[in-house]
Amino acid sequence: MPVKSLRSSVLKWPDRAAVDQAVRMWAEQVARERLEVLRIGYFGSYARGDWGVGGDVDLIVIVRHSAAPFERRAVEWDTSPLPVPADLLIYTQEEWEALDRGSRFYQTLARETIWVYERMEPSSG
Repeated sequence: MPVKSLRSSVLKWPDRAAVDQAVRMWAEQVARERLEVLRIGYFGSYARGDWGVGGDVDLIVIVRHSAAPFERRAVEWDTSPLPVPADLLIYTQEEWEALDRGSRFYQTLARETIWVYERMEPSSG
């Protein structure tokens, strides 16, 4: 979260590098605790580099499966270790693969997402 300088009333908002590092650390921790996690990335203003004071980080997580409905999944995840507020989208692998590749939303994700974690599956053979 923003940090207030000891000698000033100005808030100092975390920059892109600080948010990127925090997201990467968060992703590694989450993936250790949640074996269903396949990929984690971020998109939006922090990924594009046009973030501003008060901005949040937009996270995308792809999981093997989830019993929770899409709109309820994010409440089960703790993003409090991140230095800025986070919006979290959690897709199952099946949902992710079913997204309309021609949609504006998917094209934005394909262009902007910085993937910070990908589970390495053991090869079968």
